[in-house]
Amino acid sequence: MGQEPGSTVDPGEEIVQVVDDDNREAGTVSRREMRARGLAHRASYILVFNSKGELFVQKRTREKDIYPGYLDVAAGGVVLAGESYMDAARRELEEELGIRPALLVPHFTFFYREKDNRVWGRVFSCTYDGSLTLQETEVESGFFAPPEAVLALSRKKPFTPDGLYVLQRFTGRLKTAQEENPVQSQD
Repeated sequence: MGQEPGSTVDPGEEIVQVVDDDNREAGTVSRREMRARGLAHRASYILVFNSKGELFVQKRTREKDIYPGYLDVAAGGVVLAGESYMDAARRELEEELGIRPALLVPHFTFFYREKDNRVWGRVFSCTYDGSLTLQETEVESGFFAPPEAVLALSRKKPFTPDGLYVLQRFTGRLKTAQEENPVQSQD
């Protein structure tokens, strides 16, 4: 993420903000180094709904540096150096789906940790009924579906685990962090 459509910039060379486990800034490194070293970083997650209340689900391309080919309930991505969560959310919405401008509603901030991913995420949502322009290097395809149908599908198909956590928490389907995922949450 963070690459303009048609650009030849290598996403692995983007400079990202890394943080500690308390979300305090700890420096900047390339995305490639952040992934290789498993460094904690920040990311924005945007749940895109249409006016019927259906959620946009995207299929990630096989070229993604994490969770390639998985379904994902959120647009979004890594916060670059010097960016806020909101700035990253706006940039990612435009890059991935061609949505601009959008009224973004902030919801919660959380810390997600698993073997290859340590991320402080901030969740936003928006409602959008226009046409979408999918970024070929990041989004293979997508569809709108009711959130309950998406949660049911997640029991049959591979979804990004952090995105699934976001949807479960957003819809109130998450019992506790310990029961559902290796996640620590902080609002």
